[in-house]
Amino acid sequence: MRLTKRFRSNATNPIKASIVKRNVLHKSLAANIQRMKHDLGNSTDVVIREIRIGKDGNQMAGLVYTDGLADTKLISDFIMESVMLDMKAIQIRSTPQSRPNPVQILKDYAITVGEISSLTQYKDLYQSVLSGSTVIMLDGYEEAISIGTHGWQERGVTEPSAESVVRGPREAFSENLRTNTALIRRKIRDPKLWLETRLIGRVTHTEVSFMYIQGIANDKVVQEVRERLDRIDIDGILESGYIEELIQDEAYTPFPTVYNTERPDVVAAELLEGKIAILIDGTPFVLIVPALFVSFLNSAEDYYHRADISSLVRMLRYVGFFIALLGPSLYVAITTFHQEMLPTQLLIGLAAQREGVPFPAFLEAVMMEIAFEILREAGLRMPRTIGPAVSIVGTLVIGQAAVEAGIVSAAMVIVVSTTAIASFVFPSYSMANSVRMLRFPLMALAASFGLFGVIVGIFAIVLHLCSLRTFGVPYMSPFAPFNIQGQEDAVFRMPQWMMRTRPGLIARKNIKRSNNRRPQKPKPKG
Repeated sequence: MRLTKRFRSNATNPIKASIVKRNVLHKSLAANIQRMKHDLGNSTDVVIREIRIGKDGNQMAGLVYTDGLADTKLISDFIMESVMLDMKAIQIRSTPQSRPNPVQILKDYAITVGEISSLTQYKDLYQSVLSGSTVIMLDGYEEAISIGTHGWQERGVTEPSAESVVRGPREAFSENLRTNTALIRRKIRDPKLWLETRLIGRVTHTEVSFMYIQGIANDKVVQEVRERLDRIDIDGILESGYIEELIQDEAYTPFPTVYNTERPDVVAAELLEGKIAILIDGTPFVLIVPALFVSFLNSAEDYYHRADISSLVRMLRYVGFFIALLGPSLYVAITTFHQEMLPTQLLIGLAAQREGVPFPAFLEAVMMEIAFEILREAGLRMPRTIGPAVSIVGTLVIGQAAVEAGIVSAAMVIVVSTTAIASFVFPSYSMANSVRMLRFPLMALAASFGLFGVIVGIFAIVLHLCSLRTFGVPYMSPFAPFNIQGQEDAVFRMPQWMMRTRPGLIARKNIKRSNNRRPQKPKPKG
């Protein structure tokens, strides 16, 4: 009964009825202001000011912006002054049937800010105000004007913090979406670099954009990205990890199928390969799809050095990958089941070290790996001033004390330390996490079945990798399916004059990359 009476009382008041029912702007400025105050909960950071404009001051107008998101100096100098002073020279009548239309006059003559759009619905009005724009509403008109006055505090372009740079551009993405798109367009000045934007998140209304080069990117992959982004229905997007988890092909896999980076040069290089970059407002990490297995072991600096140096570094990364994945499990399998594989002197030395250790090799490895993972996480979460010191000192002290106490052997400390160092050679942190997860089941298989268990685990991992797809592209390409042209930029990096084609499974429309030929030696003079 109380709800019925309240609804009836609101229905008798036309302004309150419009607040409850209407989705489009009301002609009455008072009704629009009351609706805004009602929907925004009278928030103190939303500034609403009523002013009079026109030669006789007979036209009421409302100015709305969010303090902290909008540039108040820009509003004062280029909007308030233009609307209140310059409009006095123009005769404006109060009736909407009269000419000229004051809304059109504001657009054409008064407002000197570049970004202007028209609004007719409350949801668009709230989106503009809460995004840093300034909205002008006129009494007697159902149309409002949104003016771009974004002016919040933000972090500028700095050096990458998650990806170190030895040679290459020393700039990283920021939390501003427009800054990130500008950094990419500075490197690719082509009109075929297209950008599409969506608002994702029922509450946060986060801007999510994706960029691709028309004519190089596969149209089917572009359409698949559109459909997957449009299917997302969630309250909020706070970081690119939300999007990554919602658009990936396979949910139950330890391997990453979406690449992320904070370097504009990496994104530009991937776009030239025919891939698609997904940018999320509020985070400096950009997603790249499709992401192949080789993408996580390649670095942008491989293309900034000579081909022979880059190929050597890549081989070291692949060696480090196998050491980080199989190091502890091979040690456990050989010392537990296959001692005959070791030289006699080494076997005697290992037996002497393990003489006072009460635990089997598997428990030794598990304890040391868990202790190192805890120290690594502690070093990441602690303040930067003391984090590295604590992790280094903690590792040295715990390892030395554990060996002297007879809990673990010195050889196990060497194996675990070598494995940890090898895991740091990956350019991608997400691939390092995958190796960290797979290391423990491989150690369990080694402790149970020896080298046979390790080989079975390797076969299972390879079969799983070959079954993965990322946006329709095989994850292990160009290894499986094998592509002879793709081997020029897989394990080895061929010289630039030899890499004439793009990956065929990604860029199917424009495969040719360059027409370079082998440099000719200068002919001797005389």
